[in-house]
Amino acid sequence: MYTLPLPVATHQPTLFEHPAVISADAELVAQLQAGSEAAFRTLVERYQNRIYRTVLALLRSPEEAEDVAQEVFVEVYQTIGRFRGEAALSTWLYRLATSRALKHRRRAQARKRFAFFTSLLGFDNKLVPEPADNAHPQAQLEGQQQVELLLAHIARLPDQQQVAFTLRHEQDLSYEEIAAVLNTTVPAVESLLFRARKTLRTHLQPSLRYV
Repeated sequence: MYTLPLPVATHQPTLFEHPAVISADAELVAQLQAGSEAAFRTLVERYQNRIYRTVLALLRSPEEAEDVAQEVFVEVYQTIGRFRGEAALSTWLYRLATSRALKHRRRAQARKRFAFFTSLLGFDNKLVPEPADNAHPQAQLEGQQQVELLLAHIARLPDQQQVAFTLRHEQDLSYEEIAAVLNTTVPAVESLLFRARKTLRTHLQPSLRYV
């Protein structure tokens, strides 16, 4: 199986900026469905950066993002025969990426909870003190601490809001593109983003203007 190189952080044009991409993707899909390994390498080269950065925005771990991005392209390789073009290729890829990223995070959170409760009980059934929480709500956070605070609150948003916020602010997708990825309407996307921003503004300092 083709191995993904680590993507370079560069600006990627969105689907709606280049209508010719639709035609190019249709040809690429036909080649993929015919079993072309060269077409698969082209697919990876064309979309790896956007998929990696989308997953990274949701997981915040380069190693985990690289693994999940790899899984996305493996899934494409295995299921491209069932792709019928009801959505754009890029939309399908974003759906796979966000779905796999959220599933990965839920599994990781479940493992952490299991490990914590196991350690809490201990093999001798004696209660172990909970880990210390060093995050003080009145702390004056600056610079990187503010960024980390923002990321922490984004991670607590409901899944749909988080995906919409990530695709809008991390990937610079249009409302129409986000609606296609989430299989919903533009007004619904506007509502998701409004609620996400409102929640973030409630919890974050006024200095974080870019929210």
